[in-house]
Amino acid sequence: MGLKAILIEDEVSGREILRNYIAKYCPEITLLGEAANITEGAELVRKHQPELVFLDVEMPYGNAFDFLELFPNRDFETIFVTAYDQYAKEALNQHAAYYLMKPISIDELIKGVAYVIDVKEKEKKLLEGTGVPTTIKATGKLRVPQQQGFKLLETSTILYAEADDNYTHLHLKEGKVLASKTLKYFEEALKGGAFVRVHKSYLVNINEITEYVKGKGGHIILSSGKQLQVSAGRKGELLSYFQ
Repeated sequence: MGLKAILIEDEVSGREILRNYIAKYCPEITLLGEAANITEGAELVRKHQPELVFLDVEMPYGNAFDFLELFPNRDFETIFVTAYDQYAKEALNQHAAYYLMKPISIDELIKGVAYVIDVKEKEKKLLEGTGVPTTIKATGKLRVPQQQGFKLLETSTILYAEADDNYTHLHLKEGKVLASKTLKYFEEALKGGAFVRVHKSYLVNINEITEYVKGKGGHIILSSGKQLQVSAGRKGELLSYFQ
């Protein structure tokens, strides 16, 4: 697995040493850019969306911790590089993946990069399932994609799902979750379960329907008291569940 990375280090010699070490000993790393301060570094992160940032701690005009505060929801890993070991505890508190002391040990650099690759591979395997509609049938749980990962929901807690363009609002017995997938995604994910599409905008948990009221399409009332329209073309499918 390869990783895209950037390097933020104020000293020219420090950047040169680390750049050469990475090129020679860490072929998995593609270095996309270098910066001499946190402002330039932040611009590179926003431009390249790296998976790894090599980050010097002490720099003029702001240190590594000031930089990390610019990305409270960051999804890149960080390897701190510094000559000052008093920052180790704070580095861990800031969720640094690894901590390299200057002068840089090649073995430690290789170990740090291997650790980040391992973390990213595990994340990828864990998140791969969110790209394909799926219900975890053994547990009755549903993976719900989010911008930073996914939530796991018990399908029995879902009252209904409501379309909102390319997003879906999952209305639960307690609360609501916004998912970054279409309603069609969840229709496929919950196929074969206790869910039925009653309208272009609604996918409903059949077990939560307490009443059906006739009409052109009709409407249903859920256990929460929520009333939802049933489209004419969906009425037959809905009623077949109650025959």
